[in-house]
Amino acid sequence: MGYKYKIDVANIEDTETIVKFQLAMAKESEGTELDYETVREGVKAGIADDGKATYLVARNENNEVLGSLMLTTEWSDWNNCNYYWIQSVYVRPESRHQGVFKELFDFAKTIAQSEGAGALRLYVDRHNVNAQKVYQSLGMHESHYLMYEV
Repeated sequence: MGYKYKIDVANIEDTETIVKFQLAMAKESEGTELDYETVREGVKAGIADDGKATYLVARNENNEVLGSLMLTTEWSDWNNCNYYWIQSVYVRPESRHQGVFKELFDFAKTIAQSEGAGALRLYVDRHNVNAQKVYQSLGMHESHYLMYEV
């Protein structure tokens, strides 16, 4: 599969870009203001520890990061395998509708499949209809599970 963008695992030099993406994503998608230092430490911890997360980034020909996502895993004792979760998705507004997320998604899907994942999942704010349409266009479907939290 040929990629228009260079898809990489993020490194420590990508921290500030990913932090900015997360702050923008929270504000844009949920109207939430996140604490910069908390997010920065969280991104650094995720980049440093593959057990916590794997950040994927899409770079253009100038090595500029246009978008990113975070992959995490959840163990399933029912199926004796990991389920992969896509989280913290962000694409720069000027780079949207150009295939950036599709390439990040395809790369994440390849990783999940190569590791024998039971599923590749994500959650999305119920009011973020635009994102839901994108996920559906990539072959994802709504799960039968509801999410609860305390």
